[in-house]
Amino acid sequence: MAAPAPQATTSTTPHPPSYPLPRECPYRPSAGTAHLRDAGPVSTVRLYDGRTAWLVTGAAEARALLADSRVSNRADFPNYPVMDERHLSMRATREMAREEEGGFAAALFGMDPPEHTRQRQLLLPRFTVRQVAARRPAIQRIVDEHLDAMEANGSPADLVSAFATPVPTMVVCTHLGVPYQDRTRFEPAVAGLFEPDRADAAMAELTAYLHQLIETKQSEPGDGVIDHLIANHLRPGAIDRAELVAIASAILVAGTVTTSSAIALGTLALLTAPGQYAALVDNPDLVPGAVNEILRYLSLVEQLARVATEDIEIGGKLIRAGDGIIVSFAAGNLDPNVTTHPDRLDVALPPTNHLAFSHGIHHCIGQNLALLELDIAFRALVSRFPTLRLAVPAEQLPTYFAGDVPRLACLPVTW
Repeated sequence: MAAPAPQATTSTTPHPPSYPLPRECPYRPSAGTAHLRDAGPVSTVRLYDGRTAWLVTGAAEARALLADSRVSNRADFPNYPVMDERHLSMRATREMAREEEGGFAAALFGMDPPEHTRQRQLLLPRFTVRQVAARRPAIQRIVDEHLDAMEANGSPADLVSAFATPVPTMVVCTHLGVPYQDRTRFEPAVAGLFEPDRADAAMAELTAYLHQLIETKQSEPGDGVIDHLIANHLRPGAIDRAELVAIASAILVAGTVTTSSAIALGTLALLTAPGQYAALVDNPDLVPGAVNEILRYLSLVEQLARVATEDIEIGGKLIRAGDGIIVSFAAGNLDPNVTTHPDRLDVALPPTNHLAFSHGIHHCIGQNLALLELDIAFRALVSRFPTLRLAVPAEQLPTYFAGDVPRLACLPVTW
């Protein structure tokens, strides 16, 4: 006779470990992230404010929960009477709490269906593989122009200011329909969103700028995503200007911060992992797989927070309605079903189904654009600068965080 199936348990560790853990270096989640997996694919952790939440470290369990309609991403819960002081919303870390309170979750990120579905369907036509592929010549031109300038200015150079920051900003501006020459107006506001003392003022500045831009575009249309939304959806019963501003803000911020860090920290990882940059120089056709390996290895978005709206049994545990859930992309990207070499960067062995772009209904809408941009950027970099190397020791590089995303303040390189 078959043995009885194991029963789900709601028991938690008497003294759960603290979460999140500090990174061991700017481009690598902490080694402790791997140890959190030792407790099983679903365990408990204690957050910065003393609350306990479920931590999901298994890749399969992460995907299952991110696709589960009983898991919410809302910043409030008007229809769920079971919610109480336990509810987590997007507050897995202090930085996530500040982002939510500052209004960054006002569109896309902090929503559930049907509102989220409606917003996503408005945007999807402009983020398909075909639509993004049409941008390839423009992105190639942007990348080449910045590498031309970097080469002309001579060695050494700061890869962050010369390449990793301006390229994603210009690409997102072009796709969104934001004039790149306006960056002196919106870049300080974007940076300020992640500064506790400036977050509210920065959001007000960014919102005011986007309101003015939309007003201008109504009489002087272009061909960006904002222009598409104005022409086809800015009307009663579809979206109003405030919602359009929130959507534009979300894309502008998310599309620049993460891709910029992927280029800068990805290059640092390639240059410090033995033989990895050279492997791409020798065979640039490895770049598409290498991009996914870099994203897995970096795990720039280390986790997302959710709330259970009903009881959920998963990984041998019973998550109760109202419980907070932390889905650890960093831990999931170490899963044997994702990679054969969790602690090592290997551009010749790309991962299977990494979690860098999340999963389910909140799967990153900009994935196609990000992958194309990173492919072009790294392919051009290794082709133009085959002898690229660090100009200072890696441990001397200044780092900081934009919200939860690790950033390099500069990356001095020579060739």
